[in-house]
Amino acid sequence: MTYSPNTRCTAFVDGRRVAAGELRHVAIKAKQAIDARANAQLLVFDDRDGSQIELDLRGNMSDLMQRLNGEAPIAAPQDETPARRGRGRPRLGVVAREVTLLPRHWQWLNAQPGGASVALRKLVEDARRSRAQSDRARGCQEAAYRFMHAMAGNLPGFEEATRALFAQDVAGLEQHMAGWPDDIREHALMLAADALHH
Repeated sequence: MTYSPNTRCTAFVDGRRVAAGELRHVAIKAKQAIDARANAQLLVFDDRDGSQIELDLRGNMSDLMQRLNGEAPIAAPQDETPARRGRGRPRLGVVAREVTLLPRHWQWLNAQPGGASVALRKLVEDARRSRAQSDRARGCQEAAYRFMHAMAGNLPGFEEATRALFAQDVAGLEQHMAGWPDDIREHALMLAADALHH
């Protein structure tokens, strides 16, 4: 995933929240915090999915400003390989992949108006619409879990808090996180909010 300077994120130094907002602003605050404390541990999280962002904070503030102005990447992109264009019809964003089904499934799909591809696309769209809310809740749970694992994996009550998160047990989650540092607890609850009030 490539991160833009507008990506919403939160930075923690030694378990304390030091900045939250757009990546461009968080990077500056993170650099200041790291420069002020030798051997400090910086962790930055994408607020959308709880994944960690590896910021490039090497050099001085001028070097960072150049990266923030687009002269070099501010965050290390994760594995992205551009798709190659081959011969044939123009690319419409359709991706060919193998699907394994039983013969009776193929018979039913092929009998549908438009054939198997059209029927599969319609089924997927119907499922996406009907499951949008539960999918969003699951995404929030996973984001909160990624953050909790990175920041609180060694804290007391982590396993119990994780079980409460996935059970959508707000009271249990808050109870098991009660002894955690405020910044970590509050950020985990913020990431999990849509899942807990689903």
